[in-house]
Amino acid sequence: MRKTDVLGVRFDEVTLDGAVSRLVGYLGDEGFARIVVTPNPEMVMEAVRDESFRNILNLSSLCVPDGIGIVAASKMLGGGLTRRVAGIELIDALFARLSEEGRECSVYLLGGKPGVAERAGKKLEQVYAAVRVVGVCDGYFDAERERLIADEIGAAAPDVLLAGLGFPKQERFIDRHRAAISAKISIGCGGSLDVFAGEVARAPLAMRRLGLEWLYRLVRQPSRFRRMGALPIFVLMVVKQKFRRRGV
Repeated sequence: MRKTDVLGVRFDEVTLDGAVSRLVGYLGDEGFARIVVTPNPEMVMEAVRDESFRNILNLSSLCVPDGIGIVAASKMLGGGLTRRVAGIELIDALFARLSEEGRECSVYLLGGKPGVAERAGKKLEQVYAAVRVVGVCDGYFDAERERLIADEIGAAAPDVLLAGLGFPKQERFIDRHRAAISAKISIGCGGSLDVFAGEVARAPLAMRRLGLEWLYRLVRQPSRFRRMGALPIFVLMVVKQKFRRRGV
C-alpha cells in the first residue's frame, strides 16, 4: 500500500472503509500483534522532536491521518491522503462491520479516569453486538503497576486493545509491552473512551464534515490552547518540506 510522508511520519493512503477492511483482515491472522496509530499534527510534531516515537509510528501496521491538518499537508506535498480517518470513527466502523457480519470481538479497555473504561465498555456492548469486553483498567498507574497491567491484558487475550492514555504514553505502552499484551490489534485511541462512556461529546456532524472538530474541542477545552501552539510550527515545517522536494 502506498504511503505519504509528512515530516518523516509515513501515513497509509487508505480510506475509512479500506482501513476497516485491513483491521478485519488482521483479526483473521493468527500469531500477529498489530499496532494501529492515528497521528494528528500534534503527534507528528512530537515525532519530529523524538526519533524513538517516530519509529513507533513508522513501524506500525497501519498509520491513518486523524486530523484535517494531515490531509491538508498531504495535498500540499502532493501525497495521496484524501480524507481524515479519525481514530474514534475507525473503531466505531470496525465494531459496526463485525456486528453486521455476526462476528464476535473481545476487547480490553485501558485508560481514562476511574470508572470511565467500565462505562465505555457497557455502552460499546449495548451498541455493538460484536463487542465482548474482557477487561478494563483506568489510566492512572505507576511504573510498577504498569507491568502488572500488561500481564493482565495478556491473560485476557483480547482481539482488540483500546489504549486511551494520550500520546505518546499510549503508543509507548503498546510498543513496550507488545509481546506481553498479545492482542491481535492494539490501537492508541486518545480520548475516545471518554466519548464512548458519554463523558465528552463529539463536535456536531456539520463541524466534523467541515474539518472543524479541533475548533469545537478547543472551545470546550480551553486548556488545549497551549497544545495548539504546535500547529503554526507544523505548517511552517510542511512548507519547508515542500520546498526541499522542489530543490528550492
